[in-house]
This record gives sequence, structure tokens and C-alpha cells, in this order.
Amino acid sequence: MIKVQGLSKIYGEHIAVDDISFEVKEGHIYGFLGPNGAGKSTTMNIITGYISPSAGTVEVNGFVMGKDTLKAKKSIGYLPEIPPLYPDMNVKEYLTFVAKIKGVDKDKRADEIERVMKVTDIEDMSGRLIKHLSKGYKQRVGIAQAILGSPKVIILDEPTVGLDPEQIIEVRNLIKSLKGEHTVILSSHILSEISATCDEVLVIANGRMVACDTTENLLKNHKSVKTIKINIKGDKEKIEEVLKGIDSLDEVKFIEDKGESCMFEVTCEVSKDVREDISFALSDARLLILEMSEETSSLEDIYLTLVKEADEAYEAELKAIREGADLDEVFADKDEAETEEAEIAEEETKAEESDSDSKEE
Repeated sequence: MIKVQGLSKIYGEHIAVDDISFEVKEGHIYGFLGPNGAGKSTTMNIITGYISPSAGTVEVNGFVMGKDTLKAKKSIGYLPEIPPLYPDMNVKEYLTFVAKIKGVDKDKRADEIERVMKVTDIEDMSGRLIKHLSKGYKQRVGIAQAILGSPKVIILDEPTVGLDPEQIIEVRNLIKSLKGEHTVILSSHILSEISATCDEVLVIANGRMVACDTTENLLKNHKSVKTIKINIKGDKEKIEEVLKGIDSLDEVKFIEDKGESCMFEVTCEVSKDVREDISFALSDARLLILEMSEETSSLEDIYLTLVKEADEAYEAELKAIREGADLDEVFADKDEAETEEAEIAEEETKAEESDSDSKEE
């Protein structure tokens, strides 16, 4: 549905978007996630044809932006961060105006306007002036104008910014209802918004795409860590010795001496259930567990790690450039490292699939 290849946008000495490539499947909801200033809006503006890239290509619904620009734009419904509304028009007048601009057939126009008002649940607001609407209803009107004419692709830039919690849920449910009939791309710097709404996540930092996958695979492929806190009755040294002797634990950390008991924190891979190993080992040593609780690293942890790694890589490259390093060598090392990481991830996936097949047999 959408193919982005080698996309870059440079303003003077500032690189807003740096060699981004990805594909968006038809009928899915994709989320652009990243900190403010990461390049999300710039990427969206290039995809919609609002601005031109410095390098790279964008193909929408089979049409290449820059060659078949008008046909590509007709395939897109766009809601910028600030909805392009006319406050002195009422809702129906505004949607009629947009329908004319989009070239919706005159004999189908009234039905199409009724359809989008029904989809966005703004039928009761059709006669009200837009300036008198709440922020949530203004967003609904903005989404209504984006889906007028049933474009294949809907692009929403920060669609829930400035809304209260109830309005966020309403707009989120509205966006999810568009799935299937439309391919939806939305941007946000709010992790919960993306994870609750989208099928796949594209994480962007410093103008670069640092991850593109489902939330499930991001958790799986980035080796999420499970943390278990245990309050154990007994001597600190003895407890520590027993815990460090458990092979399934990656790390053992002393937290606090509570007098008769000690609090420890242990970590392991998220796929492992080590509670039985811990219970048996401590029981054999006649050490009593008073309390045990576990926490799994969240998508937020992975997101923060990805952004931090991207920031560190960016700063390292800037430092290398300032120190006069050979740029070809810098990027060659980077490409080699990325290739190696991809090969390792592929090998791990094949090994897991092989294990799964063996179990089924």
C-alpha cells in the first residue's frame, strides 16, 4: 500500500529525516512513535506530498509521489496535528466544502457527507458552528474530512493531542474502527496511545527508523528482562550464595536488610518461569520466602532503550565527524554492526521455530 525507500530531508545542516525505508500493509494501523522533534511529522508531510524529500521515493497505492502526485494524493486522507477547520462554518457546510475540493461527485456528495458524519458520530453536531465545538468534536470533524471520499490511506498526526482521557478513548476507538476499510498511519510521542491502537510500530529517533515491528515482536526480539523481588527470612550471605547458585537467574542483587529478612532482586529472560527453581533452592537451604513479586520489562522500557541507543549512536557519529574521521569507515562499521544484529536475530528466530516444530512432532 505504501512503500518508502531511502527517504531523507535536509534543512541546511540539519538532517530532519535520515535514510528511512519501510512498507505499510493494506488494511492495518501503523504507529509512528518517537520523541518530539524525531522526524515523525516531517516523514508524514513527505508521504502526503506536502513537502518534497531531499532524497528517496514514496509510493502510495501504486502511485509514485512526485511523478503521479495528484493520483497519489487522491489516495490519502490527512489530518494534521492542528485540524484544518474553518471555525465560522457549521459542520455540514465545512464537510460540503471539503467534498467539493476533493472532487466527490455532486450526486453522491450528500450521501458521502452523511456517511462520514455517522462514522465519526457527529450527526447531532451537523448544524453547529465549528468554533463552538469541544476539542474532541473538532478532532472528529477533522477525521471526518480526512475520510471523505473513502481514500485508501488515512494519515493522522498526533490525533489525540490536547484531549481529555474520555475524549482520547473515543478518538482511539474511532481510529480502530477505520481498520480494514482504510490503511491508517498515526504519529504520537505517547507510547500507550500507539500500543493500544496500532498493529505495528515504527520507532523514529533523530530522524532515523530504529525499529519496525509488532509490539509483541519488539518485546520478544529485544530480549525483555523479567525482574523478581523476593523477601527472604534468613542470613544475607547464605541467601545470596543460594540465589547465585541458581543457573536460570541472570543477575542477583541485594536490595535491603529488613532485620529478620532480606530483600533481593533477581533477573532472568522473560520467557523463563524461575519461581519453581527459586522456591526449591531456598527450601533445600531451609530459607523461608516471605514475599515474591515479579515485573516484566514493558514496551516503554524497550522504547526508551531504543531511543537511548539511537541518541548514543548519533552523538558518536557527530563526534567522529568533528574529529575528522573517515565517514565511509564510520558508516561501513555501522552497516556491518546492523547486518550482524539482523543475522543473529534471524538465527534466533529459526532456532525458536525449530524448537516449536520439534515439540509439535
